[in-house]
Amino acid sequence: MVKGGSKLTYRFDEGDAGMRDLLGGKGANLCEMAKLDLPVPPGFIITTEACVHFFETGGQVPEGLWEAVRSNMASLEESIGRRFGSQSSPLLVSVRSGARISMPGMMDTILNLGNNDEIVHGLASLMGDERPAYDAYRRFIQMYAGVVMGVDSEVFEEILAREKDRVGVSLDNELNPDQLRGIIEQFKAEVHKATSSAVPQDPWQQLEGAVKAVFESWNSPRAVSYRDHFGIPHHWGTAVNIMAMVFGNLGDDSGTGVLFTRNPLNGRKELYGEYLVNGQGEDVVAGIRNPEPISTLARQLPEVHSQLSRVAQQLEQHYRDVQDLEFTVEGGRLYMLQARNAARTVQAAVKSAVDMVDEVLIDESAAINRVNAEELSQLFVPRFDSEARAAKVSSQELLGRGFGASPGAATGKVFFDATRAAEAGKNGTPVILVRPETKPDDIHGILEAKGVLTSRGGVTSHAAVVTRGLGKPCVVGCEDIQVDLQGRRFVAGGHTIQEGDDLSVDGATGEVFAGAIPTFQPDLDELQEAQTLLSWADKARRLGVWANADTPLDAERALAMGAEGIGLCRTEHMFLGPERVPVVQRMLINAQEAERWEAAHPEAAVRRAASPELPVGVNEFYNALAHLKDLQIADFTGVLRAMTGRPVIIRLLDAPLHEFLPRHEDLLREVVEMEVRGAPQEERQAREQFLQLVESLRESNPMLGHRGCRLGLTFPAIYEMQVEAIITAGAGLIREGVQVHPEIMIPLTSHVNELSRLKEGLTKVADRVQREMDTAVGYLYGSMIEVPRACLTAGEVAGHSDFFSFGTNDLTQTTYGFSRDDAEGKFLATYIQEEILPANPFATLDPDGVGALVRIAVEQGRRARPDLEVGICGEHGGDPASIEFCHREGLNYVSCSPFRVPVARLAAAQAALKEAAGSS
Repeated sequence: MVKGGSKLTYRFDEGDAGMRDLLGGKGANLCEMAKLDLPVPPGFIITTEACVHFFETGGQVPEGLWEAVRSNMASLEESIGRRFGSQSSPLLVSVRSGARISMPGMMDTILNLGNNDEIVHGLASLMGDERPAYDAYRRFIQMYAGVVMGVDSEVFEEILAREKDRVGVSLDNELNPDQLRGIIEQFKAEVHKATSSAVPQDPWQQLEGAVKAVFESWNSPRAVSYRDHFGIPHHWGTAVNIMAMVFGNLGDDSGTGVLFTRNPLNGRKELYGEYLVNGQGEDVVAGIRNPEPISTLARQLPEVHSQLSRVAQQLEQHYRDVQDLEFTVEGGRLYMLQARNAARTVQAAVKSAVDMVDEVLIDESAAINRVNAEELSQLFVPRFDSEARAAKVSSQELLGRGFGASPGAATGKVFFDATRAAEAGKNGTPVILVRPETKPDDIHGILEAKGVLTSRGGVTSHAAVVTRGLGKPCVVGCEDIQVDLQGRRFVAGGHTIQEGDDLSVDGATGEVFAGAIPTFQPDLDELQEAQTLLSWADKARRLGVWANADTPLDAERALAMGAEGIGLCRTEHMFLGPERVPVVQRMLINAQEAERWEAAHPEAAVRRAASPELPVGVNEFYNALAHLKDLQIADFTGVLRAMTGRPVIIRLLDAPLHEFLPRHEDLLREVVEMEVRGAPQEERQAREQFLQLVESLRESNPMLGHRGCRLGLTFPAIYEMQVEAIITAGAGLIREGVQVHPEIMIPLTSHVNELSRLKEGLTKVADRVQREMDTAVGYLYGSMIEVPRACLTAGEVAGHSDFFSFGTNDLTQTTYGFSRDDAEGKFLATYIQEEILPANPFATLDPDGVGALVRIAVEQGRRARPDLEVGICGEHGGDPASIEFCHREGLNYVSCSPFRVPVARLAAAQAALKEAAGSS
């Protein structure tokens, strides 16, 4: 017994589909099929609790387990009429893993267990043929030695291949009994050579070794990696399924196969699968023989095919979901070995869910919950041709994997410099921009690129955020590549990729391939069904779904994806690009002189009009400011026009000023080189002045330094220019008859005085512009909540705010004390694998720490201002688990990248349905 005296084993007639946590998915579904009186071989299940006990006690099985196994084996013998270990009427069994969530191929299986040198003769007599009996024995030795004893399975494949070549056959089932006996002896010799021991002859010893090996396979490297990738807890453990063997290798009236009740690639209502005549399941898995389409079974054994079709329909009707079925035919008799909800592509999941509603098999709520929200974005982006991708993998052209930062597949020519990439892109060349990491001044290259690849950075790095907003495929943090910018090449996976070579990146999986891979856009039919599903989701959800968008094109994309507003328009992105950065730099160079001038001449700060009578630096500052204002008016006009009266939250400049300047090290090198080559003095002085500016703006920790509202307080001209541009754009559109709803957001507020001081000055600017244009513009002021102090004093902050928008990326950084990029590149993966943290807090909102601060801020804010609008605008706004948190806490909306909007719409509906189900 284990904790609480729980049962350790269950016969198939003792369990049901609702016991998957205890019996694993495979075992629970075998029990369910047995209850439905389907043809399932008899067997029993060792529980997941026994596996957990095994690991908790350092490899000790629970007390009483072997007695329970022997008792169940006795029942199995009685039901099938054969005995385990008998030489005259032997019972052989399969021993299979089975976690509560399917982990296909990640854990171990042993077939044909219970065979030995003597029993094989009785098995041959029982089968009426020596060949399948000896074939089963050689398979058992190979699997047991590999799984339990750790012998490299390749040595057995080599022996098998040599023997087939020697006797002139191509398939395993063409070997005769004498040849199989010779192979068995060679297998035994290899086992002894590798382990100095032999595969046990005692069937009970075999069974004990197999059960422990299946337990241990739960923590195999591949199983651990799989669980890490899919977020499956490591403490669950696996069940062990022990079932009477049925043999698909008895001849042409036997075989094995896999069947899907609908096509798992596109969701069409058609039987889809494969069948292998005269073989066992591992032949298909190992690729030893090529199976035939399931229609082969209809021609060879039509009655079995008809029975299988009826079983498939019955199981789909029973589970009300697409089923993945494994079966074996032994001597013309069908046996069902597994049923599980089918893994399928997202397009198949959407189509089957919508179709099942039409078929009155499920309702709209079930259809909404049927589709994985996280995967939905894949429908709206290019994807690689699956066969071409598989060919690249098999030819070892998969160069590495990073973080899939922005979904979609792209192929193009490699460029390492943003300017060269932009030039090539404008000339019609498909470009993949490859950088160690991107910087804001790479934007022109990013805009022209088909995809972006970086060797450093995480899923919230600059490259990730920008490309998600643009809807461009992006892979970040691919440490498998070593980038040589000077040599214009990178090395990875034994390949050297030069500038101009073809490269393919998958922003969903994080994969990077050498060469070109064909891509395709989803069919319109798939998108129509997705729109149907999302229309149902919109009816079910309470939470609003907005988008992060910085340009009119972004806004149009967001609307096309179903966004109801813009939750974050990042004005610093509007300052980027080769034609704008010099203007920003001219403004920054002269800002301090202008601030000193205005302190002595406060009347100048009202208009900030350039004039030849002003000092040169002040005039340069005002000219640059006026130029930027004109650009910003055009920017805001385009975005507000695109959104036609929907809310648009515009964040005033947030980025540290150094992001608009060259790197200090690069500029210093340039100045030194100018001195060495004797550049003209005037030219040197200009660069030295620029270097002094860069030095004055350098910070030890710029992400916590002179940025956000701090910048607006020390350089008020910048924020005042932006507000003037917002109100001017809004008034201009209102005069045209276009409705607008701008919301002005102050970033990085930590103290109420920051917000109140800024709001007072900016309101005066807004009032002046409305008077001058004789047009009233309805607008709101709000605060971006990004630091813990703002959360803890949210009641005070709300007194000066119409809305809160949580910047959860920075709030996570400041709560944990993590540097986002450093953490993801250095230690977060270890934290997650070692279960120090349950998930990456930059990918999924931490509900206990960051979430607690959000909860405090919402409660205090709404206590002070009951009508306070509250949302989040970090990338968490597109994460389903984070969206569920936002729904629970009563936020008004989430805001995410345009291509994540469908994900958020579906996830918000799923959260609402989950809450309704919990309260009913």
